[in-house]
Order: sequence, then structure tokens, then C-alpha cells
Amino acid sequence: MTALTLSTAAATGLRADAIVVGVAKGAGSKGGLVVAPGAEAVDKAYDGKLASVLETLGASGGEGEVTKLPAPSGFKAPVVVAVGLGEVPEKDETYGTDALRRAAGVAARALTGSKKAGFALPVEAAEDAGALAEGALLGAYSFDAYKGQADAKAAKKNGKDAKAPLAEVALLGGKPRDKAYKAAVERAVAVAEELNRARDLVNTPPNDLSPEDFAAVAQAAAKEHGIKVQVLDEKALTKGGYGGILGVGAGSDAPPRLVKLSYTSSKAKKHLAFVGKGITYDSGGISLKPAGHNETMKCDMAGAAAVFAAVVAAARLGLEVNVTGWLALAENMPSGSATRPGDVLRMYSGKTVEVLNTDAEGRLVLADAIAKASEDQPDAIVDVATLTGAMMVALGNRTFGIMSNDDAFRTSVHEIAEEVGEPSWPMPLPTDLRKGMDSPTADIANMGERMGGGLVAGLFLKEFVGEGITWAHLDIAGPAFHEGAPFGYTPKGGTGTAVRTLVRLAEHTAAGDLG
Repeated sequence: MTALTLSTAAATGLRADAIVVGVAKGAGSKGGLVVAPGAEAVDKAYDGKLASVLETLGASGGEGEVTKLPAPSGFKAPVVVAVGLGEVPEKDETYGTDALRRAAGVAARALTGSKKAGFALPVEAAEDAGALAEGALLGAYSFDAYKGQADAKAAKKNGKDAKAPLAEVALLGGKPRDKAYKAAVERAVAVAEELNRARDLVNTPPNDLSPEDFAAVAQAAAKEHGIKVQVLDEKALTKGGYGGILGVGAGSDAPPRLVKLSYTSSKAKKHLAFVGKGITYDSGGISLKPAGHNETMKCDMAGAAAVFAAVVAAARLGLEVNVTGWLALAENMPSGSATRPGDVLRMYSGKTVEVLNTDAEGRLVLADAIAKASEDQPDAIVDVATLTGAMMVALGNRTFGIMSNDDAFRTSVHEIAEEVGEPSWPMPLPTDLRKGMDSPTADIANMGERMGGGLVAGLFLKEFVGEGITWAHLDIAGPAFHEGAPFGYTPKGGTGTAVRTLVRLAEHTAAGDLG
């Protein structure tokens, strides 16, 4: 992973491959390009004409824009990289943390193959340094474990590993001896490293990430970070009556698992339970997905990956809150032993579910895990899942939906998600949609009305939440896996969506901000 340091070095004297500066669009139609704070020394080296030089090269300051130009005489770095920050802030305001995060991510990705870069971007507070650190580390991410191993070895021997991520970032203008700055960067490193681990899991091919494999990864991380772990295998799941998880995994040669990760703090006054959908591959089962819908279904465990990463991050940060993570892991495959449409499953809670569609499997594994998590009587349960295509129809590919049995808690989760730069939107749980899941055979069916399908799935999950427990459901089907070109600090492939929301929720809970 990219190394990161706070540095007091001057941009002009830093030995690096490049110096990164920020530029923005000036206010009004004739505002022109504006050099952002942090780049004063660089601008001075261009005789105060950096903005005009960049405009000559076509730079506008638009968000995500990158312009490279030769460094001026006297610089130790050969290249200056100008990255767009978007609109100049209003008077008395500063660049938002997510604008800084995105700019740092763009710059880090633009410098792939470089050994070191100095980031002379706006740093007016410790939270700015944290945002830049996080953005740089997330933007530098790449997943190359299965690509060109022989070529990579040869390239490294020749010192020309152009595919390697930016090796080192020096944040200029920071305060290495300031406790707040140091803490902000250390937090950013912990969160980014765990978020990138979640991305790795999402990107790993399903033939190398069975439920058993995922459980082993969780066990290793738990041992490293002092987290208590319990893994229920197929025998324990059968003995415990986890009909939902077993039913989904029945068609696969790779048996399911339920993993419990417990981080505890001696100073904790609150307890959060995070529950993640972990379908390591989703074929749709007997209700087989049509051609063109299977290729990215390795990402159907992104919810479990987010929960896993968030629990480990909480442990690394030493948060004063107890956090339990539940990873409901199964592979959904069609075979002679697979659950059929029309089958009835007896869930862990004791309720029976008529399976009308085996491709509505995520809610089945989550229902068992939510019911089990409820037994610990946590202060709140948050489940995370790539649950429905309907949520993507409603909110697109970059925004996740939030449902809850408590409006105030839903609002809090939404505000926290926006705070960390994860687009989300509060969604309702209309009671009239519940009737569509009535079954003549069982207590409830796993499908209801087609319209509002994402809300129907939320209503199904609500049935399995313990009485009196605050609960929220994050449907991350859209933003969990990005199939287009990279943008900001978001790569192609697994994104690690919801990790930062869960971590910040744990931080707010530890601080007593959520009642």
C-alpha cells in the first residue's frame, strides 16, 4: 500500500517525481482559473503566472481534471500536476473535505508508476489532512493479483513497473507534530487500508473466495487485531436451525458459513451490530439469472466485506464502543440439491418462509443473521447488502438506499454517510407493501409486489429484527461495484462502499452523539 507522511518540506525543495497542486474555477462567468491554497510557493516559482500557464494548456479547474506541466527552474521535482477542485468556495468558506478527498484520489491515480509525490493541496485543519490522506490512499488502489505476473517481475527488474501504484505521498503543509493532524492521518490510514481490503475481497474471483475462504480471511484478521471470532460451519448451522443460510447454500459444493466478529472496549457504553450479506457468488440458483447478469456476481458479498472491514477498523482505532460483525456467507448455485421455488424454509427465528424466487436469496441469509444478532440486544443493528436491482432503478449506480424502523436513526445514518462522502438517500417502508408477501403456505414469502421491490426487501428484513431494537438497512446494490471508468477516489471494480459510513457511525456512537 502507498506510504503516507505529513511533511513540512517546501514544495520547491522536495525530492519527488511530482508536486501536486490544486486549481479551481473562479466565481462568475469571467472568474478564470484560481490557484488553490497550498500552492503559493509553486505559483511564485512560475512568477505568479501558474494560473495563466495552465489556462493556456486548457485547464479549467473542473473537478477531476488533471494537467501536467514541467516544473520551473530550481525545483527538485521535474513535474507539476494540477488537479481540479471544482468551484471556488464562497467567501469565508473552505474547500469541502470530500472535494479534497476526490482531488487527492485523482492525483494519486494519475501518478501511477511514480515513486514519490508531494501534495501541496489546501490544508487548513486536521480534517483536511485526513481527507487528503484518505483520498490519496483510496485513489492509489489497484487490484493486480491476477494480471501479468511474469511481465510484472520483468518490469520491476528493469525499474519500469508502470502499473505499480504511487509508492509514497508526502502531504505538504501538514503539521507532523500536531496531535490532531497526526491522529487524523493515522485514522485515514487505518480506514483506507481496511476499505482497500474490502475492495480486494470484492474483486477476488469466486473460485478463490468460497464462504470457507472468506471465513479464513476473517479469522486471520481477527487474530491480528485482537478481535474475538466464531465461525459456524454447515454442521453448526444445521444444529442451530439456520434454515435461511442453509437453504441458500444448499445447491453449492462450497458449504455456507456464519462468522461472528466481536470487538469490545472496556470503556464502551454502547453496542452496535453490523450484519453483512456475503453471497460469494450469486447465479440466482434455480431462478437462474439471464445471460449478461452473471459476470459481476462475485460482488454479491460486498456487504459482508464492508462489515468485516468496519469491525477491523474499529479495533485498529480503539473506538470506545462494542462492535459485533456478522458475515452471512453462502454461494447461491443451481444443482440437484438446490432450494426450489415453492420450498419452505424454517428460519433461525422460527418463522417459515416460502421461497418464490431463489434469486431473492440475500434477504434469507440476512434474516437468519439479523435474528441471531438480535439475541445480544445491541443498541442498534445495521445490515449492509447488495440486495435489489430495484434500488439501482430508484437511485442509480452511485447512491445507496437507507431504510429503518426508526426515522431519527435513518436520518442520522444518512447524515453520517453524507459526512464521509458516501452518497445515500433515505427510503420509506410503506406498510401496504407488506401484504404482498403473505403466503398461503408459510408465515411469509420471500417476494412481494414487483413495484417498490427494494422497499419490499426491507420490509422482509424488518420481520426478523428483535423487538424494541433500532435497525437500519443499507441497500448498496448500485455503488458496491463500479463498472465504468475510475473517478475521484473510486476505482473500477469493488468500491468498499459503506465501510466509511459504518466506521463513522461507530465513532459517533462512541462519542455519545447518537443518544
